[in-house]
Amino acid sequence: MLHLRIISPADSTAAVLDVLRDSAAVTHLIVLDGAARVPEGDVLLCDVVREGGSAVLEELRGLGIENSGSIAIENVDVSLSASAERAAEAAPGLGADAVVWEEVEQRTEEETRLSFTYLAFFVVATIIAAIGVLLDQPILIVGAMVVGPEFGPLAALCVGLVRGRFGVVGRSASALVVGFAVSMVVTVFATWGMTALGLVNRSMLLAERPLTDFIWRPDALSWIVGFLAGIAGMLSLTSAKSGALVGVLISVTTVPAAANAAVALAYGVGHEAVGSAVQLLINLAAIVTAGVLTLGVQRLWWRHRNALPPRRNPFRRAAR
Repeated sequence: MLHLRIISPADSTAAVLDVLRDSAAVTHLIVLDGAARVPEGDVLLCDVVREGGSAVLEELRGLGIENSGSIAIENVDVSLSASAERAAEAAPGLGADAVVWEEVEQRTEEETRLSFTYLAFFVVATIIAAIGVLLDQPILIVGAMVVGPEFGPLAALCVGLVRGRFGVVGRSASALVVGFAVSMVVTVFATWGMTALGLVNRSMLLAERPLTDFIWRPDALSWIVGFLAGIAGMLSLTSAKSGALVGVLISVTTVPAAANAAVALAYGVGHEAVGSAVQLLINLAAIVTAGVLTLGVQRLWWRHRNALPPRRNPFRRAAR
């Protein structure tokens, strides 16, 4: 369930109330006349079941409330209310499957900013993965996957493509390109530095690495893993599941390949650098393709569901 806090100019409050009252997904409606000071206006509080959240927000935005006032959205973890149960029964679909597009767009757009912290995480993840490649240690690869921050801009890229937000697409692509480029360049220099200190050497890259050599040997399974990671990533994003855990799955197909390419470049092992680069490109393409398809299917499904008349969900217990 979502909790909305709306600041509406006094002359728009009646229209906002009409939107909220007409939606069966809205409950617990409170109106505080003239309570807002910056910006000035009335404050309206309500709860909306996730199934109907996007439709309600779309109508409110159609009134221009986000320009003349504000709309704040919070997730409600627990709501003990018969009224909320009735709203959930009346709204189409299930809350666990609902996509609140405004929430998704806001969350992903924040991940397109090319910050120092983002680059620092990217560099640290790639260097950890590079050490894991040289030592043939999957546990270090997993550590790099946890640190890798590329899930955010990849998700934003997919959302931007589906929603036609091409400014977001451009910023996401830039964040990815710069992130991978900077982290790989720094990893090349880090590899040279560790070599000079006697910590690693070229023979470690050329040795048999049965646990990590899949990173630079792309095949059909590379596409499948990347595709499945893209599906899981988008589902976690739109259903408000743990995006951090799915980000680990995304990283298994990206950061290690970039790290292996950087180490191979540092030691002049051309065929392995090319193989790693191809692996990285295949996985990125698979993730984006799967993400766009998943969001597209969800968008069509919810348009179809919202077009249906409200009906009782037989799996929900009747409200007393």
